[in-house]
Amino acid sequence: MRLINPRELGSPSGYSNGVLAPAGARILFVAGQIAWDRQHRLVSDDFVEQFEQALRNVASVVREAGGSPTGIARLTIYVTDKQQYLDNLDAVGKAYRRVMNRHFPAMALVEVQALLDPGARVEIEATAAIT
Repeated sequence: MRLINPRELGSPSGYSNGVLAPAGARILFVAGQIAWDRQHRLVSDDFVEQFEQALRNVASVVREAGGSPTGIARLTIYVTDKQQYLDNLDAVGKAYRRVMNRHFPAMALVEVQALLDPGARVEIEATAAIT
């Protein structure tokens, strides 16, 4: 994976402006994951715990396909309350690093009115390159 961060955009913090997958990589599209456990129950009502579990679920799908979290090229994070994300940014960052270490793919954060599961506060979808 080659991170693309043009100088004229300045240095990004916690994400990359672009990610170029290596030639010959297969592309995996990961459906939106929420903080469900294997019985499809939310692991917590806590925003940070939901964020971490949703990200762990994304990483599990990538691993099952033969990849690793470092192969994740793009994340789209949907939240029902952007302010909760901002208020917990430090804890979210720590949870992120527990799952992804210091791999920062291209990312977008989108605030939505609601998610399918009424208790879900975070949903994360991804695109990964499997080599």
